[in-house]
Amino acid sequence: MKIKLIADSGSTKADWCLTGGNETGHFATQGISPYFLNAQQIKEILERELLPKLPADVEIAEIFYYGTGCLQPKSVQIMQTALESVWPAAAVTVNHDLMGAARALCGRNPGIASILGTGSNSGFYDGTRIVKNNPGLGYVLGDEGSGAVLGKKLLQMYLYNSFDEELKARFDETYNTSNDEILENVYRKPLPNRYLAGFARFLGENRGHYIIENILEDGLNEFFFNHIYKYSESWTHPLHFTGSIAWNFRDILQELCELYELQLGRILRSPMEGLLEYHQS
Repeated sequence: MKIKLIADSGSTKADWCLTGGNETGHFATQGISPYFLNAQQIKEILERELLPKLPADVEIAEIFYYGTGCLQPKSVQIMQTALESVWPAAAVTVNHDLMGAARALCGRNPGIASILGTGSNSGFYDGTRIVKNNPGLGYVLGDEGSGAVLGKKLLQMYLYNSFDEELKARFDETYNTSNDEILENVYRKPLPNRYLAGFARFLGENRGHYIIENILEDGLNEFFFNHIYKYSESWTHPLHFTGSIAWNFRDILQELCELYELQLGRILRSPMEGLLEYHQS
């Protein structure tokens, strides 16, 4: 029996799962993106955070890796090199995270697959391939509806002194930060998208406040307007979502689908459950 290692990685965290034979197990590491890391850095993360958690005698025959940043050939090669350096005997397949989301959400059926996590992405999947993809422009120019952009909107309102006293007090108590520290993390330190997305937790913890609800509704509506609306298939096929933002604010996604008379499909916190189904079938 071939042992498969399946991975789904966003910018913040990566989920790994062994399947096949008597070997099973779920593991987590930090997020991996070849946009920000080279092959050697990725190799070091895998050796430090993943290898010690795997059974010592397991022989992995196949690796199916789905990850953020793995759309361009150069990024795919970086990821492929890193994985093959750790598991030289395994057959390695690297694909982008949207394909992973599509296979997890749609299986082998057509549909609109969307990722709403640290970043955001979407595409129309015909049951085999992503045949339409509204380009993801990253958290500076795009990523509408993502944790990074929602966090950015929250920080904008905080720094512009647009919070009322109650919400400002909650924010200050939660983070105990300063304007200078926020700007330092956004403009000078590495991985600012991950830093920004970390503030999405505050949005979830303060549901019901009108400012929070406005940020969430406007942010997710922007995702529908700039992405979902660009696919004519959105009116004839179900809309599926995965990612922490999609899962935690699924009530708003349902309301938007009802408002625009669109069919809501599956919402998964993580693609891994669906990817296991896909690769085991």
